[in-house]
Amino acid sequence: MGITFDEKNQTFIFDFEHDTVDSIINLDVNGYQIEAFGKCFYYGYEFNANVDSSVRSDFIKYLKFSGNLKDNPNLTDFIKRAIDSLSKKINLYDYNLVVVPESSSKVNQYMLRYLYRFAQPTLRKMELVKTLPENILFDMDGFEQQYLDDVLENGKPRYTQSQKDDVKKSLEGMMELIHNKSYFTIAKDVKKSRFRPYIMQFLNFASPEDYELCAKIRQQNVLIIDDIATSGSTLNEILRVLRILNEDNNITIFSLLGRKDLMADSF
Repeated sequence: MGITFDEKNQTFIFDFEHDTVDSIINLDVNGYQIEAFGKCFYYGYEFNANVDSSVRSDFIKYLKFSGNLKDNPNLTDFIKRAIDSLSKKINLYDYNLVVVPESSSKVNQYMLRYLYRFAQPTLRKMELVKTLPENILFDMDGFEQQYLDDVLENGKPRYTQSQKDDVKKSLEGMMELIHNKSYFTIAKDVKKSRFRPYIMQFLNFASPEDYELCAKIRQQNVLIIDDIATSGSTLNEILRVLRILNEDNNITIFSLLGRKDLMADSF
Protein backbone atom coordinates (compact mmCIF):
# COMPACT_ATOMS: atom_id res chain seq x y z
CA MET A 1 0.00 0.00 0.00
CA GLY A 2 1.31 3.41 -0.81
CA ILE A 3 1.15 6.79 -2.50
CA THR A 4 2.78 7.17 -5.90
CA PHE A 5 3.31 10.19 -8.11
CA ASP A 6 1.93 10.17 -11.66
CA GLU A 7 4.41 12.40 -13.50
CA LYS A 8 2.39 12.47 -16.70
CA ASN A 9 -0.75 13.81 -15.04
CA GLN A 10 1.07 15.49 -12.14
CA THR A 11 -1.19 13.83 -9.58
CA PHE A 12 -0.78 11.65 -6.51
CA ILE A 13 -2.33 8.18 -6.54
CA PHE A 14 -3.42 6.56 -3.26
CA ASP A 15 -3.57 2.77 -3.14
CA PHE A 16 -4.86 1.52 0.21
CA GLU A 17 -5.00 -2.12 -0.91
CA HIS A 18 -1.78 -3.05 -2.72
CA ASP A 19 1.94 -2.70 -2.07
CA THR A 20 3.96 -0.56 -4.46
CA VAL A 21 7.75 -0.62 -4.75
CA ASP A 22 7.92 2.98 -5.99
CA SER A 23 5.69 4.57 -3.34
CA ILE A 24 6.72 7.91 -1.89
CA ILE A 25 4.84 7.16 1.37
CA ASN A 26 3.80 3.75 2.66
CA LEU A 27 0.18 3.52 3.78
CA ASP A 28 0.44 0.34 5.84
CA VAL A 29 0.20 2.48 8.97
CA ASN A 30 1.43 1.38 12.36
CA GLY A 31 2.60 4.84 13.32
CA TYR A 32 6.02 5.90 14.53
CA GLN A 33 7.25 6.82 17.98
CA ILE A 34 10.48 8.62 18.88
CA GLU A 35 11.67 11.08 21.50
CA ALA A 36 12.02 14.68 20.34
CA PHE A 37 12.31 17.91 22.35
CA GLY A 38 12.54 15.68 25.41
CA LYS A 39 8.93 14.63 24.79
CA CYS A 40 7.15 11.60 23.39
CA PHE A 41 6.64 12.33 19.69
CA TYR A 42 4.32 10.28 17.46
CA TYR A 43 3.74 10.65 13.76
CA GLY A 44 1.65 8.78 11.25
CA TYR A 45 3.76 8.70 8.07
CA GLU A 46 7.16 9.55 6.68
CA PHE A 47 8.56 9.93 3.18
CA ASN A 48 10.54 7.00 1.86
CA ALA A 49 14.27 7.66 1.75
CA ASN A 50 14.64 7.75 -2.04
CA VAL A 51 11.91 10.34 -2.72
CA ASP A 52 13.05 13.36 -4.72
CA SER A 53 12.91 16.64 -2.80
CA SER A 54 10.69 18.28 -5.44
CA VAL A 55 8.14 15.45 -5.11
CA ARG A 56 8.19 15.82 -1.33
CA SER A 57 7.52 19.53 -1.69
CA ASP A 58 4.70 18.93 -4.16
CA PHE A 59 3.03 16.42 -1.85
CA ILE A 60 3.26 18.77 1.13
CA LYS A 61 1.57 21.50 -0.93
CA TYR A 62 -1.05 19.00 -2.07
CA LEU A 63 -1.71 17.92 1.50
CA LYS A 64 -1.92 21.43 2.94
CA PHE A 65 -3.78 23.21 0.16
CA SER A 66 -6.13 20.72 -1.49
CA GLY A 67 -9.26 22.70 -0.75
CA ASN A 68 -12.27 21.09 0.86
CA LEU A 69 -11.07 17.86 2.49
CA LYS A 70 -14.59 16.47 2.52
CA ASP A 71 -14.37 16.30 -1.26
CA ASN A 72 -11.12 14.34 -1.12
CA PRO A 73 -11.72 10.89 0.43
CA ASN A 74 -8.11 9.86 -0.18
CA LEU A 75 -6.78 12.60 2.08
CA THR A 76 -9.45 12.13 4.73
CA ASP A 77 -8.69 8.39 4.86
CA PHE A 78 -4.99 9.28 5.00
CA ILE A 79 -5.64 11.43 8.09
CA LYS A 80 -8.04 9.01 9.77
CA ARG A 81 -5.64 6.08 9.47
CA ALA A 82 -2.89 8.03 11.23
CA ILE A 83 -5.12 9.09 14.12
CA ASP A 84 -6.60 5.59 14.41
CA SER A 85 -3.04 4.34 14.81
CA LEU A 86 -2.34 7.00 17.45
CA SER A 87 -5.45 6.00 19.41
CA LYS A 88 -4.07 2.46 19.70
CA LYS A 89 -0.87 3.77 21.28
CA ILE A 90 -2.25 6.33 23.72
CA ASN A 91 -5.61 6.70 25.48
CA LEU A 92 -6.99 9.94 24.10
CA TYR A 93 -9.62 10.02 26.85
CA ASP A 94 -6.76 10.73 29.27
CA TYR A 95 -5.94 14.05 27.58
CA ASN A 96 -7.28 17.32 28.92
CA LEU A 97 -6.05 19.83 26.34
CA VAL A 98 -5.08 19.78 22.68
CA VAL A 99 -2.87 22.58 21.35
CA VAL A 100 -2.84 23.39 17.65
CA PRO A 101 -0.97 26.10 15.71
CA GLU A 102 -2.82 28.46 13.39
CA SER A 103 -2.46 27.26 9.82
CA SER A 104 -3.77 28.10 6.35
CA SER A 105 -3.98 24.35 5.88
CA LYS A 106 -7.30 22.71 6.73
CA VAL A 107 -5.57 19.51 7.81
CA ASN A 108 -5.09 20.58 11.43
CA GLN A 109 -8.77 21.41 11.85
CA TYR A 110 -9.80 18.10 10.29
CA MET A 111 -7.38 16.26 12.59
CA LEU A 112 -8.88 18.10 15.55
CA ARG A 113 -12.45 17.19 14.63
CA TYR A 114 -11.50 13.55 14.18
CA LEU A 115 -9.64 13.50 17.50
CA TYR A 116 -12.81 14.64 19.25
CA ARG A 117 -14.43 11.36 18.25
CA PHE A 118 -12.09 9.63 20.68
CA ALA A 119 -11.82 12.21 23.44
CA GLN A 120 -15.02 14.23 23.60
CA PRO A 121 -16.17 15.77 25.90
CA THR A 122 -13.04 15.88 28.08
CA LEU A 123 -10.73 17.43 25.47
CA ARG A 124 -10.39 21.22 25.27
CA LYS A 125 -8.73 23.14 22.43
CA MET A 126 -6.16 25.91 22.59
CA GLU A 127 -4.86 27.66 19.47
CA LEU A 128 -1.57 29.47 18.95
CA VAL A 129 -1.43 32.10 16.22
CA LYS A 130 1.35 33.86 14.33
CA THR A 131 2.53 37.07 15.92
CA LEU A 132 3.41 40.28 14.08
CA PRO A 133 6.72 39.93 12.21
CA GLU A 134 8.27 42.90 14.04
CA ASN A 135 7.78 41.09 17.38
CA ILE A 136 9.83 38.05 16.39
CA LEU A 137 13.05 37.67 18.36
CA PHE A 138 16.33 35.82 18.04
CA ASP A 139 17.87 34.17 21.12
CA MET A 140 21.38 35.46 20.60
CA ASP A 141 22.50 34.49 24.11
CA GLY A 142 21.44 30.88 23.56
CA PHE A 143 23.03 30.78 20.11
CA GLU A 144 26.32 32.16 21.45
CA GLN A 145 26.44 29.59 24.24
CA GLN A 146 25.60 26.72 21.90
CA TYR A 147 27.78 27.66 18.91
CA LEU A 148 29.88 30.81 19.02
CA ASP A 149 31.47 30.12 22.41
CA ASP A 150 32.40 26.55 21.47
CA VAL A 151 35.99 25.51 22.17
CA LEU A 152 38.37 23.06 20.51
CA GLU A 153 39.84 19.99 22.20
CA ASN A 154 42.91 21.99 23.18
CA GLY A 155 40.72 24.50 25.01
CA LYS A 156 41.13 27.30 22.49
CA PRO A 157 38.06 29.14 21.12
CA ARG A 158 36.69 27.65 17.92
CA TYR A 159 35.90 31.08 16.47
CA THR A 160 37.77 34.36 16.54
CA GLN A 161 36.03 37.52 17.70
CA SER A 162 35.99 38.72 14.09
CA GLN A 163 34.22 35.55 12.98
CA LYS A 164 31.68 35.91 15.78
CA ASP A 165 31.00 39.51 14.79
CA ASP A 166 30.45 38.46 11.17
CA VAL A 167 27.93 35.80 12.21
CA LYS A 168 26.06 38.24 14.45
CA LYS A 169 25.91 40.79 11.64
CA SER A 170 24.51 38.13 9.31
CA LEU A 171 21.88 37.17 11.88
CA GLU A 172 20.89 40.81 12.36
CA GLY A 173 20.37 41.07 8.60
CA MET A 174 18.24 37.91 8.63
CA MET A 175 16.06 39.27 11.42
CA GLU A 176 15.69 42.62 9.66
CA LEU A 177 14.42 40.75 6.61
CA ILE A 178 11.87 38.90 8.74
CA HIS A 179 10.75 42.07 10.55
CA ASN A 180 10.08 43.86 7.25
CA LYS A 181 7.85 41.15 5.82
CA SER A 182 4.08 41.48 5.71
CA TYR A 183 3.83 37.78 6.58
CA PHE A 184 6.14 35.24 8.18
CA THR A 185 7.35 32.14 6.41
CA ILE A 186 10.28 30.81 8.33
CA ALA A 187 11.42 28.38 5.65
CA LYS A 188 12.09 31.19 3.19
CA ASP A 189 14.04 33.48 5.50
CA VAL A 190 15.97 31.09 7.69
CA LYS A 191 18.26 29.44 5.18
CA LYS A 192 20.17 27.32 7.69
CA SER A 193 17.97 25.07 9.79
CA ARG A 194 20.29 25.31 12.82
CA PHE A 195 19.02 28.89 13.32
CA ARG A 196 15.39 27.87 13.64
CA PRO A 197 15.37 26.83 17.32
CA TYR A 198 16.65 30.29 18.25
CA ILE A 199 13.90 32.27 16.53
CA MET A 200 11.32 33.05 19.19
CA GLN A 201 7.96 34.64 19.68
CA PHE A 202 6.53 33.90 16.24
CA LEU A 203 3.61 32.16 17.91
CA ASN A 204 1.34 33.53 20.61
CA PHE A 205 -1.93 32.68 22.32
CA ALA A 206 -4.96 33.25 20.12
CA SER A 207 -6.92 34.87 22.94
CA PRO A 208 -6.64 35.91 26.61
CA GLU A 209 -8.89 32.97 27.42
CA ASP A 210 -6.38 30.54 25.89
CA TYR A 211 -3.60 32.15 27.92
CA GLU A 212 -5.60 31.78 31.14
CA LEU A 213 -6.53 28.20 30.28
CA CYS A 214 -2.90 27.22 29.82
CA ALA A 215 -1.87 29.05 33.00
CA LYS A 216 -4.46 27.18 35.07
CA ILE A 217 -3.66 23.69 33.83
CA ARG A 218 -1.26 21.85 36.13
CA GLN A 219 -0.05 18.25 36.05
CA GLN A 220 -2.44 17.27 33.26
CA ASN A 221 -2.04 15.59 29.87
CA VAL A 222 -1.57 17.91 26.91
CA LEU A 223 -1.52 16.83 23.26
CA ILE A 224 0.15 19.05 20.65
CA ILE A 225 -0.86 18.36 17.04
CA ASP A 226 0.53 19.71 13.76
CA ASP A 227 0.07 18.51 10.22
CA ILE A 228 3.73 18.36 9.12
CA ALA A 229 6.91 18.25 11.22
CA THR A 230 10.13 18.18 9.22
CA SER A 231 12.38 20.83 10.78
CA GLY A 232 10.64 20.96 14.16
CA SER A 233 10.65 24.77 14.28
CA THR A 234 6.90 25.16 14.89
CA LEU A 235 6.77 22.42 17.52
CA ASN A 236 9.80 23.86 19.27
CA GLU A 237 8.11 27.26 19.48
CA ILE A 238 4.84 25.76 20.77
CA LEU A 239 6.74 24.08 23.59
CA ARG A 240 8.56 27.31 24.38
CA VAL A 241 5.26 29.23 24.65
CA LEU A 242 3.74 26.57 26.91
CA ARG A 243 6.81 26.44 29.15
CA ILE A 244 6.60 30.19 29.79
CA LEU A 245 3.56 29.51 31.96
CA ASN A 246 4.43 26.13 33.47
CA GLU A 247 6.36 22.92 32.96
CA ASP A 248 4.15 20.70 35.11
CA ASN A 249 2.16 19.05 32.35
CA ASN A 250 2.72 15.74 30.61
CA ILE A 251 3.08 16.75 26.95
CA THR A 252 2.72 14.43 23.96
CA ILE A 253 3.29 15.55 20.37
CA PHE A 254 1.60 14.16 17.25
CA SER A 255 2.20 15.04 13.62
CA LEU A 256 0.53 13.57 10.56
CA LEU A 257 3.77 13.55 8.57
CA GLY A 258 7.14 13.46 10.30
CA ARG A 259 10.61 11.98 10.29
CA LYS A 260 12.74 9.81 12.55
CA ASP A 261 15.64 12.26 12.51
CA LEU A 262 13.47 15.26 13.40
CA MET A 263 15.72 18.29 13.87
CA ALA A 264 18.81 16.18 13.20
CA ASP A 265 20.14 18.80 10.81
CA SER A 266 19.58 21.51 13.38
CA PHE A 267 22.57 20.51 15.44
